[in-house]
Amino acid sequence: MTRRDTTFTAKPLLGLALIASLALPLPVFAHAIMVKSQPVVDSMIAESPKQVDVWFNDKVGSEYKALAVINSAGKRVDNKDAEQETFDQSHLYTTVTDLPPDTYTVRYRVVSIDTHIVTGKFKFTIKAP
Repeated sequence: MTRRDTTFTAKPLLGLALIASLALPLPVFAHAIMVKSQPVVDSMIAESPKQVDVWFNDKVGSEYKALAVINSAGKRVDNKDAEQETFDQSHLYTTVTDLPPDTYTVRYRVVSIDTHIVTGKFKFTIKAP
């Protein structure tokens, strides 16, 4: 009885299995990314907005959401009423009172679909008349 070398038959099967596993579609989970804001990131605007809006590249969870507007002195100036749009769960907004000319920082915190907490900030400026 002769012994056969199985390495030649195992290598093609291993290669085929590797190619098949790479070809299968896999779910991709990524953190939410802010893709749009109103006022626009780093913009200079002439008058106070009524609210500050942020949109993400995918819907975000309703738990643990936060959106705050802070003036250059470090004081929070939004109405502490952050909401998530009912029909577009990628959209958060908060209302603000009539803001004077200043540079404002918008801070946000959301939970991505992949359950990771994402935080960020951006600025906008209301210029003096």
